[in-house]
Amino acid sequence: MKTIFDNSERDQLINRIKSVNKNNTAQWGKMNLSQMLMHCTNWDGWILGKNKPAYKQAFIGLIFGKMALKNMIKDDNPIRKNVPTSSQYKIKDTEVDLESEKRKWVSLLDLYEHYSNPEFVHDFFGKMTKEQIGILAYKHTDHHLRQFGA
Repeated sequence: MKTIFDNSERDQLINRIKSVNKNNTAQWGKMNLSQMLMHCTNWDGWILGKNKPAYKQAFIGLIFGKMALKNMIKDDNPIRKNVPTSSQYKIKDTEVDLESEKRKWVSLLDLYEHYSNPEFVHDFFGKMTKEQIGILAYKHTDHHLRQFGA
């Protein structure tokens, strides 16, 4: 199973991020490139525990979260197109310095090498193991890079 904690897999993702430029357009979804980059930097910062986020699982996640997580990470199939995101990670800003945001995202991915955030609770999936987090973080990054043809 591909995981963000595998150095070679992470390096491949980082190379894909570096290849993104203003000519990449969304193959699906409502985000533009700037919004996707900001969404991903915010999301990875949340997973990594940056800025001391408050972790709380939504009620609907208590009912369906574990089953959905198991289905999402059971194999190497990518995340489906148009899977909804949490409202806290919907980006309203439309423009950002692409190169700066890419560097920020890459620096966050580098932090997965020494991942330690035992307080992490996903807002839908709930408490997750480190292995589950690694698979989900890989798939989330891959999903958005594929969304923009990278």
